[in-house]
Amino acid sequence: MKALLIIDMQIGSFNPYSARYNTMEVISKINQLAEAFHQQNDKIIYIKHNGSKENCLIPNTTEYNILPELVQNTTDITVVKEANDAFYQTELESILKQNSITQLYICGCATDYCVDATVKSALTKDYELFIASDAHTTADRPYVDAPTLINHYNWLWADMTPTKYRISVLPTQEIVASLL
Repeated sequence: MKALLIIDMQIGSFNPYSARYNTMEVISKINQLAEAFHQQNDKIIYIKHNGSKENCLIPNTTEYNILPELVQNTTDITVVKEANDAFYQTELESILKQNSITQLYICGCATDYCVDATVKSALTKDYELFIASDAHTTADRPYVDAPTLINHYNWLWADMTPTKYRISVLPTQEIVASLL
């Protein structure tokens, strides 16, 4: 069984939308992935960051909500986290085990923070990982721009020493084609 993890695609992280690289295209790619997962009746798990400790992305505020352009279904699951790693002190792993999920498809925000932390954590838990290379985003950082970061992490994940599985980093179109 497989699941799509959509990480931290919340209004407060995209205010304004230009705060992240290629926002509208990333949203479109995530919607393509979600549509394929919905068609196959596979699980979609939205990861939401509770940033109360950082005084941002606070529950019950507009900024905490998922971007309205993302297509959500009533069967989608939401997991709330308080650290970069979506597994850390959350119910994510128990949800995956309850649903016999062994393959994770990962996309979202921010490439160099929560996406990376979750990818590395999942790798050490022996999940088979597929990263949508064009469906994660970040912002420019003090010493490196967003496109360079995205390319760097795509390379890094694909080149990491495998645990049980090697990480597959593929464009959304290729992932969708493999699912249908």
